[in-house]
Amino acid sequence: MEYRSLGSSGLKVPALSFGTGTFAGSGPLFGAWGRTDVAEARRLVDICLESGVNLFDSADVYSEGASEEVLGAAIKGRRGEILISTKAGLPTGEGANDRGTSRSRLIQVVDDALRRLGTDYIDIFQLHAFDASTPIEEVLGTLDTLVTAGKLRYVGVSNFSGWQIMKSLAIADRHNLPRYVANQVYYSLIGRDYEWDLMPLGADQGLGALVWSPLGWGRLTGKVRRDRPLPELSRLHDTADFGPPVDNEHLLKVIDALGEVAEETEKTIPQVALNWLLRRPTVSSVIIGARNEEQLRQNLGAIGWSLTDQQIEKLDKASLKEAPYPHFPYRRQEGFALLDPPLAG
Repeated sequence: MEYRSLGSSGLKVPALSFGTGTFAGSGPLFGAWGRTDVAEARRLVDICLESGVNLFDSADVYSEGASEEVLGAAIKGRRGEILISTKAGLPTGEGANDRGTSRSRLIQVVDDALRRLGTDYIDIFQLHAFDASTPIEEVLGTLDTLVTAGKLRYVGVSNFSGWQIMKSLAIADRHNLPRYVANQVYYSLIGRDYEWDLMPLGADQGLGALVWSPLGWGRLTGKVRRDRPLPELSRLHDTADFGPPVDNEHLLKVIDALGEVAEETEKTIPQVALNWLLRRPTVSSVIIGARNEEQLRQNLGAIGWSLTDQQIEKLDKASLKEAPYPHFPYRRQEGFALLDPPLAG
């Protein structure tokens, strides 16, 4: 397994990490993802650790906290081998204080997560969404309290816009408060919006990307093909409306290119899609998921080899979309991109 720095921090994380959204699945979304129980989760954790994948990601909204409970039970007795990443901030109830990242709520949700996970610290804690109703100074001050108490080791964000991150970092620098080092983002061959703003921000400010839904909400698993209807039992029938939208013709164009590269490399479509992401700037870890051992082992096959420059170019060309204003005029200027390879592909 390859290990990378998490942004500008000293923490090393595996290039592939494991997402536990399938653990204890319940409800219309997470129930469709999977219903992994403790015994199955323990087996998946075993396989991950054997392969060097030691980072496990969860959230308090995954099956109303049950995902964290199953993860905690599955890792019992081997906490020292494992990095835990979890998130909080989205609504978990109907009460006025059951959402957001106020001081009162952050202290409570962190204590609740620690209890469910069966641990006394969280390695990477991310705010699951920006809370416009709470002053950023209050949020960061509370995170500072929790870090000082030893309950959190590193902090980050998820689903923030660029200005929300930059304002938070500026306030952190001004008041010597914890700086975000992780940005958990949606990024895939059919969803490259991350490159337009958040990727150059991450490179400039030292935020490492933890990539969620790297297979485009299940659309790049190889089950969807131009000449093949969506399988009747596919979870996409139940969950597509929850995920980022994608134009059907653009999706098929990307899948066509993935299919060609998969044949050339003798790899699967998901392995090619994941390997492409592993080559992208600022990516610290790609979060893979699996409902069973077979899916997990297939996804683990995305590492240990590399696409050729020509294959990357083919995938870049098929997946490229024109960046929106104000990005597109500058992306056309040679040498403008801050990162290498160019962000636009």
